[in-house]
This record gives sequence, C-alpha cells and structure tokens, in this order.
Amino acid sequence: MNESFSSMLPSLIRGLYVNAAGKPFAVVSGGVLSPSVPKEVLSINIEKFDRTDEIDEQALAAFFSGQFSALNTDASDGKITLPSCIAVGLHDNEKALFWVDEDIDGARRRMNEKDASPLLVENLTVKKFHATANARSSVVKNKIALVTGGAQGFGEEIVRGLAGSGALVFIADINLAGAEKLAGIINTEEGRTAALAVAVNVSDETSVREMFTYVEKTAGGLDLCISNAGVLRAGSVLEQDLKDFEFVTNINYTGFFIISKFAGLLFRRQHRTAPNWKTDIIQINSKSGLEGSNKNGAYAGGKFGGIGLVASFALELISYNIKVNAVCPGNLLDGPLWSDPERGLFVQYLKSGKVPGAKTVADVKAFYEAKVPMKRGCTGPDVMRAVFYIVEQEYETGQAIPVTGGQVMLH
Repeated sequence: MNESFSSMLPSLIRGLYVNAAGKPFAVVSGGVLSPSVPKEVLSINIEKFDRTDEIDEQALAAFFSGQFSALNTDASDGKITLPSCIAVGLHDNEKALFWVDEDIDGARRRMNEKDASPLLVENLTVKKFHATANARSSVVKNKIALVTGGAQGFGEEIVRGLAGSGALVFIADINLAGAEKLAGIINTEEGRTAALAVAVNVSDETSVREMFTYVEKTAGGLDLCISNAGVLRAGSVLEQDLKDFEFVTNINYTGFFIISKFAGLLFRRQHRTAPNWKTDIIQINSKSGLEGSNKNGAYAGGKFGGIGLVASFALELISYNIKVNAVCPGNLLDGPLWSDPERGLFVQYLKSGKVPGAKTVADVKAFYEAKVPMKRGCTGPDVMRAVFYIVEQEYETGQAIPVTGGQVMLH
C-alpha cells in the first residue's frame, strides 16, 4: 500500500466519528489485524482504491461513509453506538487496525488491551445548540490542537491554556528537547496525556509536512492549528542586513503560509467524512500587524502580510469549513521575548536607540507600559480568551482580533 494512500486513512476515519456524534475523537494506528482481535471489529475493504498512484480521495471518503452509515447508530435515546476498532483491508489479506475513543488515552488503552467493545456516546448532533459564554474554555475540551513555537514564551502560555482546558496539544518546536520537557511537566500536572512533542522548522516545507503526518498517525487528525512560531530582529531600514530581514520574514510570513497549507490539507481530508465539523487555523499575529513599528520593519512587515494571508486563506478554506483568523496581542512585557537579559527586546531596543532618552532596561519597559491605556503588558490568559472566542464563534472568519489593552483599537 503506498504511503500517500495510507496516510489519508486516520483523518477520514476520524471524520466518520466526528460526523456521527458531533464531537472530537482520537484515532490511533494499531498495526495489522491479528487472530486475537475480538469479533466486534468493523472490517472495511478498500483494496480496490489502491490500484494506481492517483487516489480519488472523495470516492474513498464516500465509500467509508457508506460502510459506516450501515451500522446501528440509533439516536432515539440521545446516544449512539459506534465501533471502537476499524480494520481496513489492504493487499495480501492484511488488515490495518485503527482504534478509536473519545481521547487518546482511551484509544491507546483499547489498542493495548485489544478491547473492541462498542462505544456508547452522546449524540450531540441531534441536540439543539444553545449559545453560552459561561464556560468558554470548554470549547476545546477533547479537541486535538497543535501550537508551533510552543515550547516557550507565548507558545508555552497557549499550550498550557489549551491543555488545562481539556485539549490534547501537540507542542511543535524547533527546540524538541524543550517541547519534550514541557510535555512531560504538563502530562504530570494534568494526570493524562495532554501534550505531545514534535519537532518542526516552520520555514522548511518538508519539516512541516512530516510534522502533520506525525500528528495524523498519532491522533488521527486535528481540530485547531495555532501558528505561533515567530522571531524578531529589530533594526533600522538604513542599517539592517538583508540576511536578518529574510530570517524574520521566512519564519513569520512564509512559515505561516507553509503551516496553513499543510493544516488545510489535513482539515480538508477530515471534511470529506465530517462535512459539518468546523476546524480552525489561528495565527498569533501582533499589534505590529495593525500599525507600523519604528526600526522594526521586518517584523511589522511580516505581520502585516500575515493578516493579508489570513483574510485570503479564510475566503478559500471556508469551503471546507475551515475558519482562519488572527489574534493580535500587545506586548508580553514579562515574557522572555522582552525580558531576557541578553537577547530580549528591552535590551535590543536600548542598544538600537529605539526609545529616545532611555538609559536602562527599566526605562525602556516603563516607556512601553506608558503606551498602554491599561498600563500593563499583555498576558497569556488575555490571548487565550481570544483563542476561545475564535473557536466558539462559528460565524466569523478572516478577522484580526486586537488584544492590546486599548493601545491599538479597531477602526
């Protein structure tokens, strides 16, 4: 079975469950069918779709949906019965197993124990939705999320916010050791598999493709992709080296394009079997994407461009129920990006003379705090409230939401 074909299966299978119950599931690969697997396994033969390198993804999804809809999914009592294991028939009489549950720990337990007992789940699709903001963070419970640049700074704040609200979060970072350390800490704190580390260089297309393949093979798919990875090298347009300008642009602008491309491809596959399920791409932009930034043109230019990509991708991807939005935070003044004593922005701005009359780092910090009507920097919880709003709000896409303490206002 060719690799491109087999890589489609987890997201298509996951879409069936999402479509049936209206809520997220985890799908894990369990290898090849063995005689010890119970009879409750649902077998689907897709060998006929694997004859050429040209895969008709839509026809494959329709075949899966037809097989799945034949199951007993009576929802008259508000609950439905679904199989917890699907065996997909391949060549040479082999069947690849996929184990399913409402979270990744449950799916892994079933795989390890060969427990193919049916899933009895609440059918949310037959219940009328009543909008509420009483517990907005619950909108990510059991959802699968990915955060780039998630090992530190704003990224870590977002990862912790999502995990603490019940999501499974892939911590994607070029610093794999840092991501693994953070995942271990979070999993211990949460008492479950709440975070998984994955290496990525967002400016490298091959690296990003491999990351999304890993996510799909590990958990079956994705609901929320947060493109947070970013860098900043301040400098005057009259003095900044081209290599520094290109470095910032490749991460902040081109990196968002690459992330959106492969997130969109994965979300589109899920859409084939879960056409009503909405997924989200969120760029963590900046207030510098809404106004210029003195002696910081590379950063502001990439962020301005990012908002253009957000609006453009939103118009295209909504066809697959993919929402694309941006959060534009103010300055995280207490985070390492600003406060690192050697490489932080306070130090960079002091050295570059960006703040007139500033003689110390404290002077630079006071200057930036004074710019904010609320007299403080942005925080992780401030950003998380905006993320929860975007996920909850089904009737909005292509927006850039400022979270700036009033420093930058919509007009």
